[in-house]
Amino acid sequence: MPVQDDPDRDRSHNGAMPAALSNLIRLLRPHQWAKNLLVFVAVLTAHRFGDAGAWRAGLLLFAAFCCAASAIYVINDALDVGADRRHPDKAKRPFASGALPLALAWVLAPLLLAGAAALALPLPRAAGVVLVGYVALSVAYSLLLKRVLWLDVLVLAALYVLRVIAGALAIAVPMSPWLLGFALFLFISLATLKRYGELAMSTTGVLDGRAYRATDAPVVLALGAAAALTAVLVLALYVQSDDVRALYRKPELLWFATPILIYWLARLWTLAGRGAVRADPILFALRDVASHLCGVALMITFWVAL
Repeated sequence: MPVQDDPDRDRSHNGAMPAALSNLIRLLRPHQWAKNLLVFVAVLTAHRFGDAGAWRAGLLLFAAFCCAASAIYVINDALDVGADRRHPDKAKRPFASGALPLALAWVLAPLLLAGAAALALPLPRAAGVVLVGYVALSVAYSLLLKRVLWLDVLVLAALYVLRVIAGALAIAVPMSPWLLGFALFLFISLATLKRYGELAMSTTGVLDGRAYRATDAPVVLALGAAAALTAVLVLALYVQSDDVRALYRKPELLWFATPILIYWLARLWTLAGRGAVRADPILFALRDVASHLCGVALMITFWVAL
């Protein structure tokens, strides 16, 4: 007797691939790749808008950081699978939910890191060294540093700044101390804001796997707000410096950037205190209309000042 096709079996088989692919994409977190756009900051601040070679180097570095970042997320999810299963939201992650086998992590992560190395190979060696430093610091953060009070915030900020530094090295332009200082304080503020937002949403008074308590919220708020205002101060000092006159014909117009930045940071901190910033503040800003308008206003300000 011929074997009859089982339509239910076929539907199950056909649906398995899309489900596996969807879980794989969730594991790699491509939405987080938006943070790697920071590698293009140096192209913009050095006014290399029409330099095809600079954009090509930036694209290679961007792709390398995307592979490296996804590898880190895979490793982090594999290491945190036990804690994630106890978390109401993180329990839905592919490894924690059992949607993907845990053994996949130790195959996928090396492949992604190898891809990052291959993409960075044509770039200046210094940019590759920073990429390696980014990976090493990210792994150290996942293993230990994220549990150390305040050091976790400094490491998160450093991971953002390393992207900016790598971008400058990739196109062989000197890293401006003004840009370095501004980026450092801005990202310290945003990393602190992430912890403050988590504390605002916490129902237990503590953060799982972190060293913060609900009673720390006023200190976190104070230091994060201070870092935000220091970033604005660095921008204001830059506007008054001799360096700005070498790049802008109308540097006085850059003063309009300071109230825009203050408004954006103050709004983010207020929303974080209300528990509205549920994710990374940069990812929140990418979906926030007011943040988009602030970004456009800043771009217009710098363009008019050229």
